[in-house]
Amino acid sequence: GSAAIAGLRGRQGIQVFILFPEGRVSDLQERQMTSVPDENVHCIGIEGSFDDCQSIVKSLFNDLPFKRRWRLGAVNSVNWARILAQTVYYFQAWVQLGCPKRFQAAVPTGNFGNIFAGFVARQLGLPLQPLILATNSNDILHRFFQTGRYARGQVRSTLSPAMDIQVASNFERYLYYSFGCQPDRVSDFMQRFAEQGRAEASFNTPSFDAAFRTGCATDGQTKEALASFHKRTGQVVDPHTAVGLAVAQKVRQPDLPLICLATAHPAKFDEAIQAALGAGTEVRHPALEALRDAPTRKTRLAADAEAVKAFIASCN
Repeated sequence: GSAAIAGLRGRQGIQVFILFPEGRVSDLQERQMTSVPDENVHCIGIEGSFDDCQSIVKSLFNDLPFKRRWRLGAVNSVNWARILAQTVYYFQAWVQLGCPKRFQAAVPTGNFGNIFAGFVARQLGLPLQPLILATNSNDILHRFFQTGRYARGQVRSTLSPAMDIQVASNFERYLYYSFGCQPDRVSDFMQRFAEQGRAEASFNTPSFDAAFRTGCATDGQTKEALASFHKRTGQVVDPHTAVGLAVAQKVRQPDLPLICLATAHPAKFDEAIQAALGAGTEVRHPALEALRDAPTRKTRLAADAEAVKAFIASCN
């Protein structure tokens, strides 16, 4: 959200609508968005979960007349351009490692966007060995890669809120490749999932088992990984990155170079950092500190696509 705002705030002819789950992001995360005064920025606190926000966005884009009427475009990983940009990161990391013959990457994920970019890089020939898919307690992706069963559960609130997701927006893109590039099979699978809350897959491509190693981390394991990394290196990571570190330690191949993709500045999650490292721990960033007393504005809406549509129309 804040990255999209930074790129588009104040731009003439563009209205930016940022959806986030009310009460389910950290205070500083919310302030990064809601303290921006530009009139073309509209922050919407949805009374629901990240999944509700994503469902609403997809509903808006599936309403083709509405999409055309307001010329909607996505700035999160629903947009393929975002995936392409992230694919470059993996090649850059490989170069920084000295172009080893093989290496691994641990990726904290909820929406399957960044790790799908790694999958694309692997398909393009980058010598990535099994990508380490790290989830928190919202482990639908981990369960899928263990069983082939994609089953929706209750969204749980964790120390890594950006990963509190049960329905991954980019998962269909991976299924397309795993189903032999047959869109009808993808549609059938996702239709079953939409109707029943679960769907099962059988794979006949040799890359399925080779592409990923998966694991999940509880809040307790996340705090342990955060504290262990700090003790060993002196560096503080945010709780999402700590999920990646925790899972990497469980499933990595120890003979391979390993990178863990970091997610955010730890100062955005000061409560989680203090829970892991102690109440006296302070992690600050000047830009974030300046937001603590800044005036904010947002609109709270029910988790209802029609309510969001009406709000968008009223702002144009």
